[in-house]
Parts: sequence; structure tokens; C-alpha cells
Amino acid sequence: MHIINIEEDRIGLRFGVTKENRLVLLAVTEGKRDRHVSASSEACAQEDGAEAGNEDAFREYAPLEATVTGENCPEDRMGNQLIHTSLAVKLQYERQERRQTEDGAEYVFFLKEEDGKMAVRLHYRFYTDLNVITCYTEAENQGTLPQGLETLTSFSLHGLERGGSMPYEERFRLHLVHNGWQKELQWHAYRLSELGLSASQKPGRYNSTKFISVTNTGAWSTKQYLPLGILEDDETGRYLAWQIEHNGSWHWEIGEHAGQLYLKAAGPTEQYAHWYKELKPGETFVSVPAAVAYGCGDAQDAVRSLTAYRRRIRRENEDNRRMPVIFNDYMNCLWGNPTTEEELPLIDMAAACGCEYYCIDCGWYSAGEWWGNVGEWLPSEERFPKTEAFPEGLKSLLAYIRQKGMVPGLWLELEVMGLNCPLAKEKPDEWFFVRHGKRVREKTRYQLDYRNPEVREFASGVIRRLVEDYGVGYIKMDYNIEPGIGTQQNADSAGDGLLEHQRAYLSWLDGIFAKYPELVIENCGSGGMRMDYAMLRRHSVQSTSDMEDYRMYATIAVNAPLALTPEQAAVWSYPLNADDAEETIFNMVNVLLLRIHQSGHLFRLGKTCQDLIREAVSWYQATREDRREAVPFWPLGFGTYYDEWTALGMKGEKKSYLAVWRRGGEQISCVLPLPEYAGTGVRVRCAYPSEQPVDFTWDETKGELTVFFRNAFMARLFELTQ
Repeated sequence: MHIINIEEDRIGLRFGVTKENRLVLLAVTEGKRDRHVSASSEACAQEDGAEAGNEDAFREYAPLEATVTGENCPEDRMGNQLIHTSLAVKLQYERQERRQTEDGAEYVFFLKEEDGKMAVRLHYRFYTDLNVITCYTEAENQGTLPQGLETLTSFSLHGLERGGSMPYEERFRLHLVHNGWQKELQWHAYRLSELGLSASQKPGRYNSTKFISVTNTGAWSTKQYLPLGILEDDETGRYLAWQIEHNGSWHWEIGEHAGQLYLKAAGPTEQYAHWYKELKPGETFVSVPAAVAYGCGDAQDAVRSLTAYRRRIRRENEDNRRMPVIFNDYMNCLWGNPTTEEELPLIDMAAACGCEYYCIDCGWYSAGEWWGNVGEWLPSEERFPKTEAFPEGLKSLLAYIRQKGMVPGLWLELEVMGLNCPLAKEKPDEWFFVRHGKRVREKTRYQLDYRNPEVREFASGVIRRLVEDYGVGYIKMDYNIEPGIGTQQNADSAGDGLLEHQRAYLSWLDGIFAKYPELVIENCGSGGMRMDYAMLRRHSVQSTSDMEDYRMYATIAVNAPLALTPEQAAVWSYPLNADDAEETIFNMVNVLLLRIHQSGHLFRLGKTCQDLIREAVSWYQATREDRREAVPFWPLGFGTYYDEWTALGMKGEKKSYLAVWRRGGEQISCVLPLPEYAGTGVRVRCAYPSEQPVDFTWDETKGELTVFFRNAFMARLFELTQ
């Protein structure tokens, strides 16, 4: 076997070309910067020799999986696994290219069937200073007849357990993040046996129909899980992490095949998302991108690597640089019932507290019940009447917000149209998702189809009117339906229609940001139902939840950096009780290390609580420049909803910041291990609130911070300065 070693800075890939001229991906490796020359180079050389001399052991290490309709999958394929697929076993290696990019390099491997019908190009993009790569696959029909494509992976790796000797049930921990409406960001770690994958056969003969799979089908990309996994190797002290960057259907799985564990990551497939694509001669299909991180350390190190990568790939924007404070009138406040009268005291108080964006949420376009009326996006004169003080109704109120020193914003849901919207009756079926000859109806809305240029033109017109005529600088873009598997209209399959719609929507977004680069569009899907990096490459702000209980929101805040960069994670704060200082403090600590999404009837609070909000906003604004590139850490580990104590830290250039929460239980003290600060001379102080500190001790020798919270529900923010 001919070995191809690729090393770019901090991550590498090792390929082989067999005597049958098949390309195999042997391993993800350390890059040339991270390799320990004495030990790792020798180990790598030994592996290279073993691989070159034992081709049969690595024959199944296909770097992709692809199923073509009507083609045979060989006999050793088991069940519905994405392994040993019909096209993958037939592809021949042709060549590879290295292409220099602005911030790294991209490698492209060219593969082709012997009969010349199908060709595949594998893309692996490396980034300077990052141990993360982006992967995707292109499949092209170079034949003379149409070819049906049922599966195409973005990343494929066999031999996950190579380099160790422990049984995989004891060796690996798989970190998953469950998600759900008002249940976002539920982290859990599992031994593979806890998910039903146990070695029951002799080593080297593992083969089973059982595998671990995590799948999303539909347009809410994170309604049950984040498209993310972290495999932590307790034996070697390394991790492998991956995220699928798609705003629709996706799938990944870990299983046994040919005596080895494998990982496959893909977008939609026919088996799991009703996706089928017919490629006409000369046509090419491109898979959704996936990112893969590899390095020394544990799951926290994996998240920090992904954080750096996410910052690298997202759209450059002023919002993430400045991190302004957002006020939104919805959560535990107006609940979608805005009027001029209700808004005025909120606007005045938000400005007095230092907020910089002010967003009027849903309901502004319709008197009374508004849910099924969405779609025209014209302001309600009943809610915002024209008066002497506000001669242009809502438009004048938005101008008032700007006069108060804040950027005005409005809520939109531009991917749907209500069943009661007059436009929905006027527009043809080509504007909407259609299955089995009928429009898809979900929660009293129709799903618009962004493949239709008229739909995109209509949506662009709404944005133009709000930005140019109304002076809107912030849009909360919500998405409150799940239209299911997709649309059959003008598509090879329902899943194909959904995928092309999702890509058309992303392209439309790109055009909007190109035209209005200063416009901030918050990504909201009933909270965190679309928290993926197809959307977050573009959006600077993400709604993390619709959680109404501030005590439960602490878990969402703690785990937010698992899903996205801290400066993109908007967390609600909504103090409700006029004189409950601890409630206000808890709410504000929830948001101080992320993005403040302030709400609540602040003008009804007592002076002490109002002052606590002002102090929190002031601290946030004074420290945000240092926190803009801060990296997260978790002294107590990732959070769960049943934690009595939880904590999130951010290590900035000048200081480290640590939020600590107590949530019930009998234990009034908590020890937070901070071993990297032991013996460093670090100074610790309770930074918020400054006038209501708590008792704590700092053990310089052990690197342990012990805090004492007397109340059952309390939170404080600490600063560590060297």
C-alpha cells in the first residue's frame, strides 16, 4: 500500500492507496505543529510500515459512502448501516491536489469508476492554527444515462479504536447534546455499551446490524439533538469531535464493521430523510459540509477547538465584535401583545439600563390574534395608532427607539405564511411546500419555498421596506413550524426539495447580508430549534431557548458554548419580582458571559433590582472586549438540568471570568477545581454584584475556589486576575 501523509499545521490525515487502486482513509492524526517529534514520529513510522504491509486489514477504510440506485451493495453489508455502499467499493483513485487558501490549504482527492459513469471528489479544508478540518464530497455523473443517488457522506472514518488496547466499551465516552423546545442543550456522556453497542464477538471480527445513530429529519435541524458528537478516548487522552453544518436533515452513526469501529457523517439520505437525487449526465451533487476536530485532551478541549473554528468560519460582522446588549419585549413580558402604550415605559427603562438594541417581538402586524395572519408584514394601526406624538404609528415608535440611543428591531417569520393571510389565497401552489398534491399545513401556517425566485423577491422586499423605510437595524427572524420531510413539487424526492429549499434560503440570506452588512438578524427557531452552523456561519446572534424559568436557564447558559461561540449565544434575562434582589442577580449572571437578551417589565422593579441590572449591563460592557475571544471552561463539567451547583468560565486575554450558580439542595458550599491557576498568584474577587458579595476562599496551592451560597437559589460572577 502506498501511504499518503498530509500534515497541515495542527491536524493531519493519513491515506493509503491499495494495490487494487482504492483510496482508504487510515487515520486522523496530529499535525506537524502538535506532533511530539521523538515519540509520535516513531509511532507514525511504525504505523505506516504496518499499513503498507497489511492491505487486507485496511480494505474497508473507505473515505466516503455513496449509494447509487440499482447498484449492488456487497454481501458483508449489514442492515441499514452507511457502510460498504455500492459506489464506494467501486471507486478508483486518480490523483490529488493541494490548493492554497486564504487561511490554510484544501486537499482534493479525485476518484472515478472504472466504467467512467460516476466520479467523486473528496474535499478536506485545513486552517492555519486550528486542529479542525472541513469536509465535503462532490459526486458527478460523467456517464450518458441518469444515475440515482441515495446516500453521500461528508466524512467517513474507520478504525476509531486503533492505537489502544482497552475494550472499546471501557475506553470511549461519547458526548451527545440532546435538544428540545424549552429543553435545549442537555448534555450527557455515555459509554458505548450504554447505547447498546457492546463487543460480543472476537476482537477483529466485530460486525453487527446494531449501531449508534443520531438523526434529524426536517427543517428544525436541532429539535432533538445538536448535529454534534465528541468521542473521548480515556486510554490515549485524545478526542475526535464532529459537527454537521446543515439547516435541515442530517445523520451520523457509529458502528462495527469488518472488525473495527467506524464513524459516518452525512446530510439527508433516502433511508433517514426521504432524500433521493437523480443526477443527469454532467450534473454534480455536493454534500453538506461537516467539521472534524482531533487533538490531545478531553471533551472540554474539543469544545474549545470547535469554538476557535466557529469563530474562523462565520461571516465577519460588527455585531460579534461589539456584542451590544439586546432588549426584547417578549419573554415573560408582553408575550406578543405589543402596543404603543405598552412599549413606551419599556423603551425608556431599557435605554436607562444601557440596552443598545430594542426589538419589538411578534404581534406588531396584526390586531388581536395574530398567529395565523402572518405573511403581509404591515403594521397594525390598531396596536400602533397614528397620533400627534406618533404621527406615523409604528414607524414613529421605531424612530423614538432610535432617539433613545438604541437600534430598533422587529420580529419576522419570513419562511412561512399564515393560513389566514390574504396573500396565501392569492399566491399559487408554486410558492409553497406541496406533498401528495396538497400544500403542507403546519400549525396554521404554510411553508414558503425559497427555490421560487418570486418568494425570494417578496422576502427581499419585506426586508428592504423595514430597513430603508422604517429604519430597522435588528430583525429577530423566527421559525415556528416543522414542515416535515420536505416538498415533492419540482423535486426528485421530498428530501431533495427540502435540501434545495434550505440551500436557497441560505443563498438568500447571503444576499441580504451583502446588501445590508450592518443589519443584525437573530436566528430563532422557537428558541434553539435551528442552532446549526449553516445558519450560524451567517447569523451573529442565536436565540438559545424559549425557557421561561430563569433557574432552569442556568443550564442552557452553562452549556451554550457547546453549541456556538459565546458571543453569538443570546440568553434571556427577565427579573419579575419587584424586590427580590437574588432573583435579579441570578437572571443577570445567566447572561453576563454570553449575549444579554434582556426582557421583563423592568420599570415595575424596585430601585435595588433596577440598580442591579444597570450594574450588570455596565460590567458586561466594560469587559466585553476582553471576552470577545475568550475560551470557555467548566470547573464542574458540563451542566445538566438536575445539577444543584453548576459553573461556566471564560478565559480572556486580561482576566478569567467565572459564573457560579446554586440551584437548590442542602449543600451551602461548593469547591471549584481550577488547577491551571494554582501557584500563579491569581487574585480572585466577586465582581458582580459588587455590593452583595458572598464568602469564598481561594487555595493558591491546590488551585481550588470554595464559594458559600446561603440561599437555595443564588448566583455570582467572579473575576480572576493575574
